[in-house]
This record gives sequence, structure tokens and C-alpha cells, in this order.
Amino acid sequence: MKLAGLSAVLFDKDGTLFDFSASWSDYTMGILNDLSQGDEGRAHAMATSLQFDRHARQFRPSSPVIAGTVDVAASLLAPHLPHMQHGAIVAYLKDTSADIQMVPPVELLPLLNALLHSGLALGVATNDGERPARDHLARAGVLHLFGHVLGYDSGFTPKPDPAMLRGYAALAGVAPETVVMVGDSTHDLVAGRAAGMATIGVLTGLAREDDLAPFADIIVPHIGHLPDVLELG
Repeated sequence: MKLAGLSAVLFDKDGTLFDFSASWSDYTMGILNDLSQGDEGRAHAMATSLQFDRHARQFRPSSPVIAGTVDVAASLLAPHLPHMQHGAIVAYLKDTSADIQMVPPVELLPLLNALLHSGLALGVATNDGERPARDHLARAGVLHLFGHVLGYDSGFTPKPDPAMLRGYAALAGVAPETVVMVGDSTHDLVAGRAAGMATIGVLTGLAREDDLAPFADIIVPHIGHLPDVLELG
């Protein structure tokens, strides 16, 4: 199946534009070590709450952190950090995550330029914060290619609610039915369907193909396959 007649491509960030495990595993190990301050019991308890396997250095597919907001992660950590207010944990996670060197599954610049040159507008709708999202895209050298970058704190209810996606369509001046939402989680695809958008699932997050199939028009291994399924030649 191929998709045609589109005006815009809306990307999730983590697990889509960037490989999830390759980008976030080392960071998570680092914050667990930092926040536990050498207390092995606390580090283990925090990892358990996040559903992060420290031995495998990977989140379990069922972890709410994968598609959740920074607030979700902070709420999971808060019971183990009684000396920190929720807002302080959120600020810590935003500040420390902004410096991550994200790992894309393919070279982003030629891919995104090809989409732009075909006449497609580009946007990002992520459940990460807008500031760290912009920092990650800037560090990857592609921020300037996106007309709009929306995070969970950009004024819209986060995914799987479709509000952020509809908000993007309004800001970009395009009809939702001419946008394709590209994501690695059911949150992305459920939101896309609810917003009236086409949906493409990618397998660079932790969800399996069987998880995404009920909500995706197309599933591809990674975003490098987009020029083919979008009929760019």
C-alpha cells in the first residue's frame, strides 16, 4: 500500500525520528545513578517503577515512559525522591535530557529534504517537552526543516488525545485528512486516527508490529522507507 495526496508529514520524535533504545538507554542509566546517589536499593526501586531493565539497559515494552510525558516519568520517580518536589523532578529531567545526543535510524537531512522538496510540510508532535525536542532536533541539524514542533507542554493535551495533531494541522493551515502521522507507539497512531489523519507505524521504538497493526495504514521498519510509501519516486 502507498499513500498519495498528502500535504504534510507529522512525526513523533522518540522512537521515530530517533531510535528509542539507542538514544535513551544510556541517559536513563545515568539519571538512575545520579538520583540514587549510590543507594543501590533506591536505584533498583526507581528502575522498577520506570520498567527499565538495568542489566539489559532497556525499557520494557510495557513501560509508561516510552510514550508518556515528562510528567509521567516524574510521577513514577517521585515516591523514591521524597526530598524533591514534582516540579523539581520535571525540571531536572528536562534539563538533563536536553543534552542527549540522539541517534537517528537513518541520515535525517537528506530524507527530510527529499520530503520537503516534494512539496510536503513537516512537523513534530511529541509527548516530550517542546524545549528538549527543539534542542534534540537542533543538535541533529534538522530543526530548521520543521514548520512546527509541538510538545506536551505546548498548549495541547498530549497523545493519545488527538488535540496536538489537530493543533498542528491548524497551525500549518492544512486539512487533517491530508496529513500522515508517523510514529512508533500506539499513542501516536491512535491519536492520528482520531484526528482523521493517515497513519504510518515504524519499528524503531519498542512496540512490535502486531501492537501497531490495528492502528496503522502502513508499517515500515524505519522512516527511511517514507519516500517509497509516499510515492516520491
